[in-house]
Amino acid sequence: MRTTNMIKMKIFDTLSVTEKYLDTSDVVRIYLCGVTVYDESHIGHARTIIVFDTLRRYLETKGIKVKLIQNFTDVDDKIINRAKKENTSADKITSRYITNYFEDFDRLQVKRADLHPKATEHIADMIDLIKGLIDKGFAYVSKNGVYFSVLRFNEYGKLSKKHVDELVAGARVEVDETKKDPLDFALWKFSSELPTWDSPWGRGRPGWHIECSAMSLKYLGSNFEIHGGGRDLIFPHHENEIAQSESFTGTNFAKIWMHVGMVTINGEKMSKSLGNTKSIDFVLKRWGPNIIRLFCLSGHYSKPIDYSEDMLKETVTKWRQVENCYFEMNLAENTQTRPELLNQIHEITNEVNLEFDNALDSDFNTSLAISAFFKLVKHVNQMASVETLTREISNIVLPAFYRMSNILGLQLVEITEEEKIKISDLIKLRNTLRLEKKFQDADVIRRQISDMDIILIDHKTRTTWMKQEKIGIEN
Repeated sequence: MRTTNMIKMKIFDTLSVTEKYLDTSDVVRIYLCGVTVYDESHIGHARTIIVFDTLRRYLETKGIKVKLIQNFTDVDDKIINRAKKENTSADKITSRYITNYFEDFDRLQVKRADLHPKATEHIADMIDLIKGLIDKGFAYVSKNGVYFSVLRFNEYGKLSKKHVDELVAGARVEVDETKKDPLDFALWKFSSELPTWDSPWGRGRPGWHIECSAMSLKYLGSNFEIHGGGRDLIFPHHENEIAQSESFTGTNFAKIWMHVGMVTINGEKMSKSLGNTKSIDFVLKRWGPNIIRLFCLSGHYSKPIDYSEDMLKETVTKWRQVENCYFEMNLAENTQTRPELLNQIHEITNEVNLEFDNALDSDFNTSLAISAFFKLVKHVNQMASVETLTREISNIVLPAFYRMSNILGLQLVEITEEEKIKISDLIKLRNTLRLEKKFQDADVIRRQISDMDIILIDHKTRTTWMKQEKIGIEN
């Protein structure tokens, strides 16, 4: 087993209600509940997936191997209903929205999981799992399908902290009378409505919860490091996953249950009925990927965050400071560095690196990590404004800047050497025209540079520049 890359990282475990050390001694196996592909993915999905993408990036920068599995639920009543509404087939609906998913999340700079298994590709695995549960007395066949017997699993409710007695009291009146208990949930539903598959008990399709158990156990085994998803999945989905998985294997299902808080809109839960959902395509066109990533990571992952236009506009302003910092460092020319500044920048860079890592190691506090990152950005920009930023100082800061940007999944606008030369020549020409008091001609050059999405930054002794990301609300 590898031990050289171990880090002491704690994550809050919903099951034990404590922060637990993440086992990084070998491979960190993560199962993340993905989307049900019947509609566009929205900002709530984005937040959960960006949190786990950032976690994976951080672990990988530490030399820790991560195996991330993120499924697609591509068989579900919502999909079937959507197909009926559009007078098409379920597989055409799922194919469309899986394609859209990858387009959206590629634009959000989310690294693809090691595997994106589809439920429909694992029907045989689900049938084997259901067979095992029947053989062990945890499931039974009824008139309408195969059900898991909740009362046979003594620890039911341990994740959500819901007691069985309370759940029974709160059970709906319109229960399936063929079930032995109102809490029992479907593992297999008999149906003649497509899509359906053959099973030993009758033709039909799987229940929702059995899909994730089958796929996670197949690809990660039991007792893997992290099972993740949104807080809305704690009950009943993850509760039912635990019950059926642990009944089947006889061992703990996952070591840590990591749940991400919801995104609200003006303090209200996102809901299609309220018409307040924000699709990823919409927010990308309006704000761009970097702003959305910073927004999704701006609060502690376990707490809700509110989609606020004012907050996002503030994030745009902060992002412009990051761009300024990046270009000031990459275009720094001064080679005369004062010795005391060298010592200072070493100290600040080391301090920020430590703050950033400590924040992430302490229950993955991305909000504090971002604050550390912006502390470095602010310091560099201050040095640039008083013209003490040098090539030597930039070379010290840039590795830390790139490392943190990469972990946060931020991507700055790149520029070619050819563009650098062209812009540099235009700036020199503009400066010459200004010295010659040909201000109208100088303004023409400035507009020419501006049309290239370049912002000029006039210092006392020189003019530098930066290339800004285009953000929809500014256009």
